[in-house]
Order: sequence, then C-alpha cells, then structure tokens
Amino acid sequence: QLLKSGTSIGANIREAQNAESKADFIHKFKIAAKEIEETIYWLELCKYSKGYPKTDSLIEQLITIARIVNKIIITSKQK
Repeated sequence: QLLKSGTSIGANIREAQNAESKADFIHKFKIAAKEIEETIYWLELCKYSKGYPKTDSLIEQLITIARIVNKIIITSKQK
C-alpha cells in the first residue's frame, strides 16, 4: 500500500501536466494531495515496525511536497 500510494503521487502530477482542462488539472492535483496523506499514514505506521528504517525524514519531505501541491491547487482555483 505504501508503494502504491507513494508512486501514485508522481503519476497524478505527471498526468496533470497533460490535463485536458483547468478542472482536470486541479482534479489530478487533488488526487495527488490525497495520495500524499495516505502515504504519510503508511509511513507513520511503519515508524512503529522494526523492519523499516526511520521514516521521519520521508514524512517531513512529504509534508513539504503537500504544501507545494496545495499551493498549486489554491493558485489554480484563483486564476
């Protein structure tokens, strides 16, 4: 699930680059934002598992990416 949600972020952003309309562009970014949240969830669970490396750095990076994605969504809605 972690791999699926984590790779879906980039796939949706890539799809947004070829969006058919502004609404489609925003929709794809909203899906990416949801996938970011899901990936953070899985990483938080992994934090408590012995078989996974430290996830704090990955979570911090995802939070930064989430801020960027959300800013793109907000800006796109305003235009």
